[in-house]
Amino acid sequence: MAGFDEQNIFFSDNFGSEDYGDEGKIDRLGIQRRFKEFIRKFHEGSFNYKYRDELKRHYNLGQYFLEVNLDDLSSFDEELADKFGKQPSELLPLFEQAAKEVADEVTNPRPQGEEEMEAIQVLLTSGAHPSHVRELKSEQVSRLVKIPGIVIAASAVRAKATAITIQCRSCRAFVNNIPVKPGLEGYALPRKCNTDQAGRPKCPVDPFFIVPDKCTCVDFQILKLQESPDAVPNGEMPRHMQLYCDRYLCDKIVPGNRVTVMGVYSIKKVGKGAKSSRDRVAVGIRNPYLRVVGIQVDTEGSGRTAGSSFTPQEEEEFRRLAASNNVYETIAKSIAPSIYGSIDIKKAIACLLFGGSRKRMPDGLTRRGDINVLLLGDPGTAKSQLLKFVEKVSPIGVYTSGKGSSAAGLTASVIRDPSSRNFIMEGGAMVLADGGVVCIDEFDKMREDDRVAIHEAMEQQTISIAKAGITTTLNSRTSVLAAANSVFGRWDDTKGDENIDFMPTILSRFDMIFVVKDEHDETRDTTLAKHVMNVHMNALQTTTANEQGELELNFLKKFISYIRGKCGPRISEAAAEKLKNRYILMRSGARDHERETDKKTNIPITVRQLEAIIRISESLSKMELLPFASEAHVDEALRLFQVSTLDAARSGNLAGAEGFTTVDDREELNRIEKQLKRRFAIGSQVSEHCIVQDFLRQKYPERSIYKVLQLMIRRGEIQYRMQRKMLYRIK
Repeated sequence: MAGFDEQNIFFSDNFGSEDYGDEGKIDRLGIQRRFKEFIRKFHEGSFNYKYRDELKRHYNLGQYFLEVNLDDLSSFDEELADKFGKQPSELLPLFEQAAKEVADEVTNPRPQGEEEMEAIQVLLTSGAHPSHVRELKSEQVSRLVKIPGIVIAASAVRAKATAITIQCRSCRAFVNNIPVKPGLEGYALPRKCNTDQAGRPKCPVDPFFIVPDKCTCVDFQILKLQESPDAVPNGEMPRHMQLYCDRYLCDKIVPGNRVTVMGVYSIKKVGKGAKSSRDRVAVGIRNPYLRVVGIQVDTEGSGRTAGSSFTPQEEEEFRRLAASNNVYETIAKSIAPSIYGSIDIKKAIACLLFGGSRKRMPDGLTRRGDINVLLLGDPGTAKSQLLKFVEKVSPIGVYTSGKGSSAAGLTASVIRDPSSRNFIMEGGAMVLADGGVVCIDEFDKMREDDRVAIHEAMEQQTISIAKAGITTTLNSRTSVLAAANSVFGRWDDTKGDENIDFMPTILSRFDMIFVVKDEHDETRDTTLAKHVMNVHMNALQTTTANEQGELELNFLKKFISYIRGKCGPRISEAAAEKLKNRYILMRSGARDHERETDKKTNIPITVRQLEAIIRISESLSKMELLPFASEAHVDEALRLFQVSTLDAARSGNLAGAEGFTTVDDREELNRIEKQLKRRFAIGSQVSEHCIVQDFLRQKYPERSIYKVLQLMIRRGEIQYRMQRKMLYRIK
């Protein structure tokens, strides 16, 4: 007997499962009347009729939407708010119709020619605690949910019909104003024409087509939401959710924004058809998506979440801490307290976490306020641990490793959407860390092309994309904390600048460069060993951080978020004058040194480094919640710059960086390079040993010869073919 045990498909209507089955169970007119009462009568203290006045103001401005807080609806009618959360698909159209009728009342009389009312879109907000993407189960289908996350992709704005008109090809009869369900559902055209006309044959099967000119459409946009990195369990991939936005919610969000979304948890069909019997078995499975009814942007590049409000007690604690005399030392101690020493590096990281002030010039250009720090040196000096701590303590932090990161993964990628076949853009790590810190470990292991891709993001703090017809600019207002090892594994003082394999263009974009060496000192080694033993022995004991004068991690994270949102200091006149004089003195001191030693040197401070000192001074005044950076802040900023970049440069470790090479050395390198190009023909194969011995006989230093060879290899003018053999090639 044929039945359901055969692999046949039995169905009634493609869209019948999501039809409103409870229409008879709700009093539609009564609920709509109650919504109208809420908009008309809800008021706050002193009889401020919030929604009625807002609706009138928006309508007169041509903005046909109304933002409603569900907490207000709950205080007005708790039963109605509870029913709204359980049946939003049915009650939201009633709410919008009620808003349209109230708008008709409050805007009368209107000018002539505006008799027809515009539809009102109701946007919802709520103070309820959001749930995570992983918590959405089958019980929440068709209910109102609130989830946080990061928008990583956005489609173009397209049109969707809300009411369509169809026409029969045979008898030319129209069927007008057929409603189409909201969201990603479509409409199945009727198979037969029911028009009866005497003396005419029946219309064929599938006679209808849509008449575009007589359809009513709204704008819609598809977003891709990724769950927040702090909500992803260790070892698991982050989950994604498709968002459907329409009307006034379109073009409000760009990739990289952290948002909290309210919407109706809906389902859509998997695909157009089943290709095999295995696929036909799963015909009832549908993919979830969120029909958005409200979006709150949690950050706008300030590192402060709009949803995270601080209590008056917390604000009082923050101000008391900022007013204390030793706030700078306290914060530096609280940076990775389990790591011994490196106090100057911790102070630099504290400046990085708070950042300077971003400035917008009258001509439209901007000056970045974020501070970039590079840690160079030996393995085992806790560089990666510092990066991991910064990721945890920063309000917005993204950690990535250089070897596993590509240029597209760091900046942005353009991919083809599998459903619409259109190109869409997905933001990378530096876009997702907008307003925070991106930590890049193993910076030296990255390919040179990938490092070049972040030049613009580090200085201009934007990412420009021009691919597949998509031309746009994304924000990447983020600080960069990078860690790298020496070329030789450990730092070799005899090799000087050969320890570093970075281009000058990337080095000059770091405000502070620290060379971290694992130096052998018996006293220091004893203290370090005791500290490490103490950390391992007391790992399970819950000792309070306050005993050592340190701040707790969560308190420090909130303090950073509060300061970044509240304070944007500038450098004072006296401090600016002092910094200007110090800048001139350092430059003139270089000229005096040249006259004494008969050797031309360039002091490694340029305008870019001068701006770095200004940013460090502003971050120091930020910690104290001061509006202006004083001379004491400039002194500390100069000291930090001295112990980081200047010390590294004067020891010869950064001789390849911008402004860090003497004029004589550059002339010598140019002579070697020109002579090398004259000596050997294009395509000739010469051993490295022959080249070095040839130039050594001409009294050139061996270090300069190897430096020229390294430079030409980096530019692709010399390529290795086999061990100790080189093939020379001019591009």
